[in-house]
Amino acid sequence: MKNIPTTLAIVFSALFFTAQANAGDAGHTSEAMEHAGKAQAHGEDGHAKEALEHAKKSLAHAKAAENDHAEAHKHMSEAVKHLEEAITHAEAGHADVSSKHSQEAIQHMKKSGH
Repeated sequence: MKNIPTTLAIVFSALFFTAQANAGDAGHTSEAMEHAGKAQAHGEDGHAKEALEHAKKSLAHAKAAENDHAEAHKHMSEAVKHLEEAITHAEAGHADVSSKHSQEAIQHMKKSGH
């Protein structure tokens, strides 16, 4: 394969940057980037069958990473709503209700994985 240096550079970049961005979903993101790099290299070498195989694997991992982010986003949105309610109730002097909303916000933040 003529593009081994290109492939290695892409793989190492993917591993470095995804580890920095989010350790929780780095598996799917780095796998998607690795297979995309291999698909690119095989395509440049004229190996359509291998390019197709790696592109399909990359797509599967990219979709899994996308789903992980969507779930995290949903939980952070819920955490924001509960924190807004906590503030509203605290301003009204309802400390007990405010506390419950803060607790719910914490639970959603934990579920978000961020």
